[in-house]
Amino acid sequence: MMSELKTDIEIAQASRMLPIEEIAGKIGIGPEQLENYGRYKAKVDIHALKDLPRKAKLILVTAISPTPAGEGKTTTSVGLADALNRLGKKTVVCLREPSLGPVFGVKGGAAGGGYAQVVPMEDINLHFTGDFHAIGIANNLLSAMIDNHIQQGNELNIDTRKIVWKRVMDMNDRQLRHIVCGLGGKASGVPREDGFDISVASEIMAVLCLSTGLADMKARLARMVVAYTRDDTPVTAHDLKVEGAMAAVLKDAIKPNLVQTLEHTPAFIHGGPFANIAHGCNSIQATETAMKLSEYTVTEAGFAADLGAEKFLDIKCRAGGFHPNAVVIVATVRALKYHGGVPKAELNHENLEALEKGLPNLLQHVENVRNVYGLPCVVAVNAFPTDTAAELALVEEKCRELGVNVRLSEVWAKGGEGGTALAEEVIRLCEEPDHFQYVYESNASIEDKLNAIAVKVYRADGVTLTAVAQKQVQQLTELGFDKMPICMAKTQFSFSDDASKLGAPRGFRITVREVKVNAGAGFLVAKTGDIMTMPGLPKVPAAERIDIDESGKITGLF
Repeated sequence: MMSELKTDIEIAQASRMLPIEEIAGKIGIGPEQLENYGRYKAKVDIHALKDLPRKAKLILVTAISPTPAGEGKTTTSVGLADALNRLGKKTVVCLREPSLGPVFGVKGGAAGGGYAQVVPMEDINLHFTGDFHAIGIANNLLSAMIDNHIQQGNELNIDTRKIVWKRVMDMNDRQLRHIVCGLGGKASGVPREDGFDISVASEIMAVLCLSTGLADMKARLARMVVAYTRDDTPVTAHDLKVEGAMAAVLKDAIKPNLVQTLEHTPAFIHGGPFANIAHGCNSIQATETAMKLSEYTVTEAGFAADLGAEKFLDIKCRAGGFHPNAVVIVATVRALKYHGGVPKAELNHENLEALEKGLPNLLQHVENVRNVYGLPCVVAVNAFPTDTAAELALVEEKCRELGVNVRLSEVWAKGGEGGTALAEEVIRLCEEPDHFQYVYESNASIEDKLNAIAVKVYRADGVTLTAVAQKQVQQLTELGFDKMPICMAKTQFSFSDDASKLGAPRGFRITVREVKVNAGAGFLVAKTGDIMTMPGLPKVPAAERIDIDESGKITGLF
């Protein structure tokens, strides 16, 4: 299957895609349920499927704490789904939609890699079916309604200093983090401080991903808290009479998107919240639809098991009423050596000492999945040509000591064929009993939930709330929002809230500087450390490498 093609986009452009109707037919979706966006992608009207039972085994793919060396979680998810299909198991993969911010920033595209990709990768990475545009319009419509209400007399008595709803755009633009708007005189609005978040951090993105249907989405939109009055009473989108218009804007965006892998495995790609500043999972509707139409459903949660997996389990699984039968934890030897202190430029050389120093990061994620979450798991080592037999043996030995098997994943180079051993282990794990449990109970206090995540998952000594956060926790408790799950906004690079603390640090506390309610999404957001909800572009953005020729062929996307 190997060829001289080297880049992901070259491999994707050389592939032969099947018409989307053929892909849909593999899992029993008829043409009448498809809304085609060209030949190779479609939205699915799932109304006719709503009464079908869930029947699939659910597999969650997560990873170690990410490094510049790369881990390959999406690539592994796609390759695993292809491998399961090769073994005769009807499988669907469920992923998030890429955000244009990372596509043009540091990370590049997010459609898998090598011979384990979803296609058409250019479309998926650039606009796709317009879902993010709809989310941005709905979000900014609400912003416009807030400011217009104030301009027209402010009947709701909104305190302009207590507007918590920000405008959004799907781009990394640090210049917009803090702005002053409404300048230019009375006709141009009321001057006030404001700011932009990236679209994938917006509550509307979370609402879309956690909604079970159009009616549920409209009800959630109505509950969103956008501001407070001068006497600290919450003001909602319903108070501004805007939930109907927002739901109308989102009527198509809420429908799952269907595409295919290079090996023609059906793939639902829907929603795209970040896992460091949002809840990091694709939509409940996409996952649930896949579980109704397949024997095995493979899905991923963003970043590492302390972020994406924890939020998948404590937020998405609570809302959806399901949990994984097995978990795959993706690691690379290179990334583990980076956690052990090796600079990126030297990762190609064997270094057992550094690997042993970095392994505690993987082992803590393994312990969390098995002992904190109570789920069976396997470690998938994403293979690189520079990995040595001694290094691979050391990873296997340390994981075996915890009772967890390791499987080499070669899906980047070989597609589904390179994931057969991993798929066989996943099938075995799916038949094992699990002891699934949440990290905390819903009726615990906000501070107890924060401490549970920090102590059980991060291995911190506890949380420290700033004076501002303490006041917010007290207010949210008095308003009755304290029973909601917690969405931790934290750096993805460390178990701590300090990105420089690699491996498995100990002897630290998590500083919570702000707690806000996402009443429509149904969770509280706790911002820790110096995490930001609007990223910036790097010194050399990926956008500099992207181009298109006269024929419409895109290059440099990844």
